[in-house]
Amino acid sequence: MLNEKQTVTKIHFENQSYLLNPGESVLDCLIREGVGVEYGCKSGGCQSCKMKVVSGAPTEQSQTGLDDAAKAQNYFLPCICMPEQDMEVARLGESAGGKLETEVLALDMLNHEVLRVRLHRPDNYDYFPGQFLNLYNPDGVGRAYSIASQAEDSFLELHIRHVPNGKVSGWANTRLKAGDRVSISQAAGECFYTPGNPEQPLLMIGTGTGLAPLLGILHDALRHNHTGEIHLYHGSSVINGLYMVEEMRAMADEVENFYYYPCVGQDSVPKGIFSARENQKALADRSDLSGWRVYLCGHEEMVTSTKEKTFLAGASLNDIYSDPFVPAAA
Repeated sequence: MLNEKQTVTKIHFENQSYLLNPGESVLDCLIREGVGVEYGCKSGGCQSCKMKVVSGAPTEQSQTGLDDAAKAQNYFLPCICMPEQDMEVARLGESAGGKLETEVLALDMLNHEVLRVRLHRPDNYDYFPGQFLNLYNPDGVGRAYSIASQAEDSFLELHIRHVPNGKVSGWANTRLKAGDRVSISQAAGECFYTPGNPEQPLLMIGTGTGLAPLLGILHDALRHNHTGEIHLYHGSSVINGLYMVEEMRAMADEVENFYYYPCVGQDSVPKGIFSARENQKALADRSDLSGWRVYLCGHEEMVTSTKEKTFLAGASLNDIYSDPFVPAAA
């Protein structure tokens, strides 16, 4: 009996204590106990569930993907934290980098399922185009969306695909309107443009709303006077899954070093659309990626497989930036 007691781990949260089951994460424990906490992917990617350890120590794994400043303040991701010692944890307050309130400025549909949302940019809200933020519905459920706007813009632009039964995308597409107040997180993520090698060729491959971060990165590269060739492949499984095609074509006509390839994985496609998967087309066009910088955004499987293929084609791992869209847990 004593040994059993010694192996039990307790989580202390908001004046309550909860017992962890063997192999259970802190987040799953809180959800099982009916505690209202925010979360998204439950795999450490979106950082929606980020909390702070008040006493005890976060596990090394639970701080994966957090920057040094966050680690120094004992922030951790409860979805990937399976502690062996008791911990007291707390939500992040606004002053600690938690939720911020802002206003919806405008909404419009980019195609039949992708909603463009522009939010007022809160004061002192810093980000790199291509990073993501978490948008929360009125029930406190958050989902990660990439930022397509620019660092100097007064607004934050998100592209939100309407997912069937989506707790956040469904709310955004059916109930959200200009003038509404909403909550967002600070920006996070490491898929963005870094100046310093303006002549390096850039390869961008995205699916669906993976175009959003690539748009942000593209404009940021041009803002920094990037002179190397920039090739952007945007793909969808069906023709009406593409969006902003004419805008991207116009940009390719105007910008000397920018090239745009709209791709659809179907045999029969309209003129000007490539009948191929975006990653297959990109790798068929260039077999040697030595010296290239690569950006991969969108469907998780595409990003994972293409990351390996671009590395094998010669791109350095340090030059491959990725933002896989991990489906949210129920």
